[in-house]
Amino acid sequence: MHKDNISSGQHPEDQKYNSIPDIDIIDLDNDTIPVCENEDADPKPTASDANPDDTDSLQQEITDTHTPEEPRPSDPKPNTKKKGFRINLHVILLAVVLAVIGIVFFRFKNWGHFISQEDIRNNIEGEYSDTLDVILPLTDSEGKIVPLNTDDGLSIAFFGNSPFADDRDSEDNLVNMIGEMTGATVYNCSIGTSYLASERPYFIAEERPRDAYTFYWLSVLATDLGDNLMFEQAANVLGDDIPADANLACDTIRSIDFDTVDVVAIMYDGYDYLISHPMYNDDNPSDITRFTGNLDAGIKLFQSVYPHIRIIVLSPAYAFSNEVDENGEYISSDQIRYAEDVFSTYVIKQYAACAENQVTFIDNLYGTITEDNAKDYLIDNIHLNVEGRKKIAERFIYALNYYDKE
Repeated sequence: MHKDNISSGQHPEDQKYNSIPDIDIIDLDNDTIPVCENEDADPKPTASDANPDDTDSLQQEITDTHTPEEPRPSDPKPNTKKKGFRINLHVILLAVVLAVIGIVFFRFKNWGHFISQEDIRNNIEGEYSDTLDVILPLTDSEGKIVPLNTDDGLSIAFFGNSPFADDRDSEDNLVNMIGEMTGATVYNCSIGTSYLASERPYFIAEERPRDAYTFYWLSVLATDLGDNLMFEQAANVLGDDIPADANLACDTIRSIDFDTVDVVAIMYDGYDYLISHPMYNDDNPSDITRFTGNLDAGIKLFQSVYPHIRIIVLSPAYAFSNEVDENGEYISSDQIRYAEDVFSTYVIKQYAACAENQVTFIDNLYGTITEDNAKDYLIDNIHLNVEGRKKIAERFIYALNYYDKE
């Protein structure tokens, strides 16, 4: 079109402000975008520059030439609502825990088979090889071994309670068995119903007369470091309740020349555990009111007065508690605490006291009469039968002769 086709009713000024600029429709799918070669060229005529008839013709031309594309479907809006079961960290953790429990239960139900303790006793010949034995020789100040002087014969003094005192005058007595097996001269200084830990840190006959028969106070008697009147006072207070062998034991101790004694053997059973005596005192290892402290104090007395004597401590054999189950069977002493701890801990602490004093310790709890075989060697929950005494005697002789083996 040309400018001369513009309506005659329009002035040049109106042309300037009312003209519609040409709009080029660009096909976005077309890789080639037309570029205006001459930006200074006259602009193409527009619909506003034409008369009505020409405008209709132009519109038809544009419609025929440029068919508009169908609008592209827009991307669907993301669905902000989560569908189905929501999985979070807590659900995952719960699933893991349940899986672990299931695996453990499956393994427990399907691995191996159960064996009762009775089956073990009857069908499996068990043997303890890991004991608390500490077998030491007598040594001099330079640490050299001092062999036993048996030129005038071997002599042994025995201190303790029931293991040494039961059946005192019988050949089945433990002390008499050892004498028969070794040919030694034996002195039985044991008191059957005595205990090891004193119930008072000092002796007052009117309060605790039986304390006189503990190992420490008998050691005082043996070393002549105390007043013998305490035993007479204890006997007077006890009257008919005095242990049957108390006076005999005290008289035996007074009669011994300990300068000629080669070995002192000490064995107390689990009686202290059963009557709830305390076990040890870390602040005072020689506290005579403790199971280990009374032993420690007595050993030190003998070592100071009779350094030539070899000391051998025998631990208690296994003892059951005083309690029984619904079948009338004694309950394990490792399940019942009467004082500070279970029975086995008494033995472990006794072992430590002996190691500290460098004396021989024979572990009967784990090496001789154990929980597994105790029923074969006890007449009740604590006292040894004849076969049990024989086993103890054999273990003692093994330790006694340990350093004399060729």
